[in-house]
This record gives sequence, structure tokens and C-alpha cells, in this order.
Amino acid sequence: MLDDYADVIRRCQVWVAEADTAVVGILVLTVTDEGFLLDNVAVDPRYHGTGIGRTLLELAESEARRAGFDSVHLYTHEQMTENQRLYARIGYAEYARRTEKGYPRVYMRKPLAACR
Repeated sequence: MLDDYADVIRRCQVWVAEADTAVVGILVLTVTDEGFLLDNVAVDPRYHGTGIGRTLLELAESEARRAGFDSVHLYTHEQMTENQRLYARIGYAEYARRTEKGYPRVYMRKPLAACR
């Protein structure tokens, strides 16, 4: 929420999902010292349950594989327990907890199956 998105667009892979010519979802991907980071995924609440989030997450995994990574990692605020449960359901496992920039974060990683 506090990111300078002009800078994010310069530094990262940024994808948007559109519906009826409006942006309804965003995906931000980058590479860090820890590997392939799903830095941000968000879907307009009016489009929750439509599959846009799932499609964006699948795109992140595809891009990680294409770049030669065998996993994707992400972080979420420790109070976002619903997000943590969702990520766990789709294969992410917690591997660290850290406070960064004043925010307590839960780090999760998903191993990626090799392409067939």
C-alpha cells in the first residue's frame, strides 16, 4: 500500500488482470536473495471468487519455473491469518517470521513441481 508503484514497475515484473477495460487484479514478481518472490497479489473485492486470484498465482508459478526457480516465496502480515490459511491450502508452508519496516511478517514458500 505504501510502495511507489512507478518504482515497482521499473524494478519488477508487474502484471494486471482486466475485466471490462478496468484493472481488477495485480501481480508483482521479483527476485531476491531468497529466490523468486511473489511480492504482491491483489484482486478487487468485487471480483473475489471469480478465479482471477488463482490465475495470477498460477502465472507467478509459471514465471518462476520459466526463470529456472524451483519454488516461490511470499510474505504476509502475521495478522492476515485468512491469507495464511489460503496459501497453506495451495501448497505454501511457513519458513520464517520477521519484523521488517515495522511490520510482523510471516514468510511462506511453495515448492514447484518440475514441468512435464
